[in-house]
Amino acid sequence: MLYSVNNQQSGCRHPSRILGRQLGTVMSSYKNEYRQSIEHPEIFWAEQAKRIPWFVSPQTILEYDDQGHARWFVDGEMNTCHAALDHHVESGRGEQAAILWDSPVTGAKRQLSYREMRDQVAMFAGALAELGVEKGDRVVIYMPMVPEALIAMYACARLGAVHSVVFGGFAPHELAVRIEDAEPRVVIAASCGVEVDRVIPYKPIVDEALRTSRHQPDATVILQRDQLHAELGEGDHEWQALVDAAKPVPCVPVKATDPLYILYTSGTTGKPKGVVRDNGGHAVALYYSMETIYDMAPDEVFFSASDVGWVVGHSYIVYGPLLRGCTTLVYEGKPVRTPNAGAFWRLIEEYRVKTFFTAPTAFRAIKKEDPDGQWLAKHDISSLKALFLAGERLDPPTFHWLEDLLSVPIVDHWWQTETGWPIVANLQGLEAMPIKAGSATVAVPGFDVQVLNRDGESAAANEQGSVVIREPMPPGCLAGIWRDPQRFHGAYMAAFPGYYLTGDGGYFDDEGYLFIMGRTDDVINIAGHRLSTGEMEEVLGAHPVVAECAVIGIHDALKGQVPVGLVIPKDSFSGDEVALEEELIALVRQKIGAIACFKQVLVVSRLPKTRSGKILRKLLRHIADGKEYGVPSTIDDPTSLEHVRDAMCARDVGQATDARQV
Repeated sequence: MLYSVNNQQSGCRHPSRILGRQLGTVMSSYKNEYRQSIEHPEIFWAEQAKRIPWFVSPQTILEYDDQGHARWFVDGEMNTCHAALDHHVESGRGEQAAILWDSPVTGAKRQLSYREMRDQVAMFAGALAELGVEKGDRVVIYMPMVPEALIAMYACARLGAVHSVVFGGFAPHELAVRIEDAEPRVVIAASCGVEVDRVIPYKPIVDEALRTSRHQPDATVILQRDQLHAELGEGDHEWQALVDAAKPVPCVPVKATDPLYILYTSGTTGKPKGVVRDNGGHAVALYYSMETIYDMAPDEVFFSASDVGWVVGHSYIVYGPLLRGCTTLVYEGKPVRTPNAGAFWRLIEEYRVKTFFTAPTAFRAIKKEDPDGQWLAKHDISSLKALFLAGERLDPPTFHWLEDLLSVPIVDHWWQTETGWPIVANLQGLEAMPIKAGSATVAVPGFDVQVLNRDGESAAANEQGSVVIREPMPPGCLAGIWRDPQRFHGAYMAAFPGYYLTGDGGYFDDEGYLFIMGRTDDVINIAGHRLSTGEMEEVLGAHPVVAECAVIGIHDALKGQVPVGLVIPKDSFSGDEVALEEELIALVRQKIGAIACFKQVLVVSRLPKTRSGKILRKLLRHIADGKEYGVPSTIDDPTSLEHVRDAMCARDVGQATDARQV
């Protein structure tokens, strides 16, 4: 059964129990906007919805399904491609740059105006239509960071088809299980991806995935790149040949609640978990966030150093900037080694970037190679007004390094694949607030963020607990798990009825600032005392020679768990590793106390991470505890596992074994 709240009503369904404490010390513009969004969400989001072009404007703003989950703008009709491209061309923005592509790994650069982007999308959408793609069909996209990846995504949106982007370079098995789950009519791929030191053929990966998949698409489209041409077989089509024979097609109207894309969360094993994003709520939320959080105006250049295979790429490379009428910078390169640790600074200078968004791990890599910022001194980055970081916790040492290096706000903000846009941030376009190292600042309007203890009650200030979001979730958040509504409810809503479980732990301080301390399973229990590994990482990371670190809790027969630190020194470090380890142990005991039982540190040269930069802490725990583990599809460097495992074995850490577990 559905019940709804239309835009004539203003009742508060879920008033925030922590509103007073959370907003007590911040200024009025943020406080008023946040309170309006929580107490009168339907009025607030009805106003925001007016900012995007609708074919049929929504009248029913907020509706709940029989499990109490929010559905936004249910009777509205629009098209995301139209809102991001056609609308801007029709409004006189056709000659403005929509996409700037910079590929140091190939030495190529391109620029596409809004008009050129619209025209190329319309033609490729016509090519897909000739292959039988219709509204509601799925299309899997397996491509590197090239403009055609964005063209393919928008072409699907233009047709009302549902795209599912799989990170280029994923193994055949991982691609196959996503194809089986999404059941696409067409698979789109490039002939290859280009890395710093090698070219990765994509076509053999696609062929192997299709050979093992129970679902077979009607066709495969291959973009031939100059670095490697793929051999085409039966059912394969060359991108350019299809486009040459195609006719442009108009945008297909879709309901606001129709799916725009499926994005499989990183690290999934077994049956994949496909996060579903709708069209209308997604467009409204991203437009709002570009203006309110990132302080972006039309014509300005936004740079997100991510990949279209991740949620950051979907939200803030592909869709958010163009919905707002900005220019998006698409980068096929790395923070270092393409060609050096000044790559980001060069891009900011060359393209006059106003706002830059990346993961903390990128700057830890830069800090490791260029701790004094010598490459920065070679570039004029005066266009930069703010640096945003997310994807993992911004540790205070990295924050302070950036703060000393740059003269712009260093903004930590926190969100998830499931939410699609920031939950907690320092809102540069609404009211910039004082920055606190280690905190993502305050809840974004629309998100009723609370911290609950193990009894499901509101935690006191400075008391750590589970970070949750009280329903209704705002527009733009996941509409469900593809073809698995029970999994959606069980994974996110069942633990605390009426709340979305983020899976992260944290606390509010006395001024209402939220501190995210990491996943709840990163809290370790030492002889009955619950301690955060994130706090220990802060201490280690503050040491002047430490570039990056991780702390994990490993099994201990006496105390339950004990912490072990893994640290990567800066490239300039040439001292005694044993002495460094002893210094770090003493530092943790000094800052946190003997209660931490911190007695072991290993100096390593690299840590296992996902391609999006997250350290695989759970995997490290399995290695240390001698448990079986598999190499996840999202890992950036599989040899890093062997390196850390060997280091653990050599130092008798936990139950680590020389035998590789699979």
